[in-house]
Amino acid sequence: MDAAYPLLVGDIHLAIDLVTGEEVAVKVESTTNRTSQLGNEAKVMKSLAGGIGISAIRWYGIEGDYHAMVMDLLGPSLEDLFRFCDRRFSLKTVLLLADQLISRTEYIHSRNIVHRDLKPGNLLMGTGKRGNQVNVIDFGLAKPYRDAKTGVHVAYGGNRTWMAGTIPYASLNTHLGVETSRRDDLEGLGYVFVYFLRGGSLPWYGLKGASMEEKFDRMKFKKMSTPPEILCRGYPTEFATYLNYARSLRFDEDPDYVYLRRLFRDLMAREGIAYDYIFDWSVKPLSKPARQPADAQDPGPPRAVIALRPAQE
Repeated sequence: MDAAYPLLVGDIHLAIDLVTGEEVAVKVESTTNRTSQLGNEAKVMKSLAGGIGISAIRWYGIEGDYHAMVMDLLGPSLEDLFRFCDRRFSLKTVLLLADQLISRTEYIHSRNIVHRDLKPGNLLMGTGKRGNQVNVIDFGLAKPYRDAKTGVHVAYGGNRTWMAGTIPYASLNTHLGVETSRRDDLEGLGYVFVYFLRGGSLPWYGLKGASMEEKFDRMKFKKMSTPPEILCRGYPTEFATYLNYARSLRFDEDPDYVYLRRLFRDLMAREGIAYDYIFDWSVKPLSKPARQPADAQDPGPPRAVIALRPAQE
């Protein structure tokens, strides 16, 4: 078996469905873990079943020494495609992605869930007829923000000593130890948009420290001291407006997703950008190695699932 694609929760392998012959993704986690985050992920994904951009679960259970979850196979992640495009996305591509991602986040929130780890590596394009559709994956850290039966929002809490998610895309309130809510997912998405606009650069990226705690503190202070207007300088003001809006939301406030989509759609109209699903990677010439055999084919951008796990009956 080749090396697996590492994730925060478990590894993903490429497998074959022996009944249909289709390629599928299999996410595994050792049963020796004290708690199964993969079990939490399966539960969350089942509650999101049927949503656009949410991978379908084909099976979840225990196989040998592993918890295993079989899912539809998706295409490359936005991080993969960003590298494929030499770490440069056009304004058009960022806006096309932003429109879909705001809708994906709205759907997840409509099911009483916050993702808590939205980042380029957890956003995958589809395959085949759904190749232009953005999908959200890795719900291992996801949790309810309100009770599905009563509609009661989780209580505000501001003394957490640990934080969920990926530091560069974490919201200010997450850095401060505040309980996660919908506003934090939206703020994290804003950092994803800016990351793509700025060629993979965020001011707090790569800061060093004598310890992990010092490193995280430096990143937190840099993020807190960088206003959206400075972060987004040189780019359309709508991106700073988006971030300011996300940061201004109250803990339990209902976000206005329609407003956020309209913000970017109006920008598209003003810039004469067509909503045609033609992304940068759709038109980028495939690069070829210097000594490639004449009959060889370029594989294109890398796939999100890269390890081969032999299928077993």
